[in-house]
Amino acid sequence: MADRLYTSIKTDEIISTFRATTKLDKAILARMAFSYSLVHSGAKVSKSFNFSGGEMKKTSFMGNDELLVKTLINQVYQIEELDDSQFYSNKSVVKDHVDNGASLLWDLFQKNGEDINKWYSEIVSTIHLSGAKKLKTKDLDIFIGRNILHNDDLIMALNDTTVHANSHLAIMGKPGVGKTQFLLKILADIRVQSDYQTNFIFFDYKGDVVDNDTFIDVARARTYKLLQNNEYLPISPFILPDYNEQDIQLSAREKAESFASINSKLGVVQKGALTEAIMGGYAARASSDKPFPDFNDILELALAAYEEEGKRDDSLIEVLRDLANFNLFWSHGSSLPPMEKISNRTMIIDVHKMPVLKELIGYLVIERLYKEMAALPDSTIKDGRRTIRTILVIDEAHNYLGQKNIFLEKIIREGRSKGIVVFFASQSPSDYQQKFFNFQELLEFSYIFQSEGTSAKAIQDILGCSNKTAKDLQSEISRLEPFQVISRSNIKTEEFMKFTAEPFYKSY
Repeated sequence: MADRLYTSIKTDEIISTFRATTKLDKAILARMAFSYSLVHSGAKVSKSFNFSGGEMKKTSFMGNDELLVKTLINQVYQIEELDDSQFYSNKSVVKDHVDNGASLLWDLFQKNGEDINKWYSEIVSTIHLSGAKKLKTKDLDIFIGRNILHNDDLIMALNDTTVHANSHLAIMGKPGVGKTQFLLKILADIRVQSDYQTNFIFFDYKGDVVDNDTFIDVARARTYKLLQNNEYLPISPFILPDYNEQDIQLSAREKAESFASINSKLGVVQKGALTEAIMGGYAARASSDKPFPDFNDILELALAAYEEEGKRDDSLIEVLRDLANFNLFWSHGSSLPPMEKISNRTMIIDVHKMPVLKELIGYLVIERLYKEMAALPDSTIKDGRRTIRTILVIDEAHNYLGQKNIFLEKIIREGRSKGIVVFFASQSPSDYQQKFFNFQELLEFSYIFQSEGTSAKAIQDILGCSNKTAKDLQSEISRLEPFQVISRSNIKTEEFMKFTAEPFYKSY
């Protein structure tokens, strides 16, 4: 049985070059080449007869995914089974696609001006296997820690509809008590247990998650470090399902309201000017293959309108100039097309370098997610388990909760049936006491780490316990040790429980 093959000399040189640039193992780069070729060339791939390159052992290339690789080949080639020599040898399908894929990836690298970030983005955005597996319901029973009183394991049944009405979650606590490690553990487990079918979009407010290489590797997440290395989000906030006049006008007004809710300096006049500029942007691009504007378009139109009216630059122009000049989102000058969907992506958006606009970046991505969500069919339920498609993760959520984000509220209210879930990480239970929206009522899972200055009313609301119990818990919560957590009880005879949370670094 063949357990190794030899790549072509050209492939060996290409993979060695990519290894120096990306710091990825040769086996990973070979698998990328294989996958890219399988999608782009399929069964028509050219045979490779050059064996003068490097040795590649089957165990290194396959890892634990031999069955997956065979299944993909069987699907693309429409065959029942490959014999061992056809599968992995010097005359195999795998060798043909590794050598072919390496050449394709090199051509792509050259096309993108040898910019490794653009290269990564295009690989991710262009690979779509026809007949890809459908999202299947999984039991997302997540081990979260051990009960301090009974020392038994605690399981969070995230998608069990027979027990929980929805799957929204909040983790609260002051800095340094372990809540981020707990959050990463939960997200990593969800990715692994769902076979990477449940995605997440993570707003990294402090920039610590995006630098956690182990978590990124386990979660298979794509990172976007805004204002670093010329990275930007390949997302257009202006893409619409339909470009009729009514939808354009509604979207323009919604964005004006969004901007004003975050920036108190934007009044009625500025909202009107922004609405007109956005509508003008759509009109100007109506006949193009991408009939939507970018922020450069909006800025130019707003500046022209101000000049015509003899108005001086104000807070609206300042915001638009930042959005355009910082190059945060996709623009018409980008070398890659914008993402068609974000609801099927796992990405970490690092905003910690942003001097301003952190919340606005989040707002625009959340709006895009909601509009995709609204067009999705209801997620499937099997044996009481609902399929969770995507988790919106908002770090440092106390910076968002006070804003009247209508799209975030709609996702929380309507996301259950669509399999869209929100996870919050914030500093205190008091963060969720907002008069304009009842967050507590819709948070199914609430985990309180050590917090200070928390009112009894906030504890009562977030845990659903009695006022007397909440008052008793005030001092308890202020004295919790790192990784100790107070939460609602799974046992109906108790109103709360105390447990030691399992951190990411222990599990992975």
